[in-house]
Amino acid sequence: MKRKTLGVIGGVGPLSTAYFMEVLINKTDAQIDQEHIDMIVLNHTEIPDRTAFILGRSEENPAFMMKEDAKKLEAMGADIIVTPCNTAHYFYQELQDAVTVPFINMIDETAIFLKEQGVGCVGILATNGTIQTKLFQNALQNQQIEAICPSQQNQQYVMDIIYDNVKANQPVDLQKFKAVVNELRLQGCERVILGCTELSILKREYSLNNFYVDSLEVLVEKAITACGKKVKK
Repeated sequence: MKRKTLGVIGGVGPLSTAYFMEVLINKTDAQIDQEHIDMIVLNHTEIPDRTAFILGRSEENPAFMMKEDAKKLEAMGADIIVTPCNTAHYFYQELQDAVTVPFINMIDETAIFLKEQGVGCVGILATNGTIQTKLFQNALQNQQIEAICPSQQNQQYVMDIIYDNVKANQPVDLQKFKAVVNELRLQGCERVILGCTELSILKREYSLNNFYVDSLEVLVEKAITACGKKVKK
């Protein structure tokens, strides 16, 4: 059987792209180099900010560059395409329509994962762009899962952590993080989605437990199985 090659639209952000690759390699059930998944990665850091465009603060549409990157990946031999950026999935249908190979939707896959886990109520930590376009809310509703978002003040804390801490390569303000999570717990959330790949890095750095569902990890496991490999137990 032909080996399947994974194409990655990266640079959104660069650290998240590197972390996606690290997690995918660590989670692939492989004993030698040759058993790992072939990847083509475009670490395209010039892709405009997704949230800024979605909220009308920028006229630079990131979908243009991302569609071109998807086409490049397919032309280079990618059999499956992903992007480790939750907010970019606002443009998901445009990206899928630009290519003939499957483009994995990490938002939908995260909602499906939570349904399989029997979760009925979940909190969402994500960028303003992801929250306001209701990417996760709609996907969760399709799985009959109640979605709860942070209050306005705590949503600003989430943005501070993503942009002022992780993207800026600064220490994370854990007091802000705890305030957001405590609010969601008090509202009955059984789990919390880390719906921004910058927050995936926070999970690694601070060894967060399984109360936190990392959409990047869900994407990784789906990509591994889609490429015909097994996820390491």
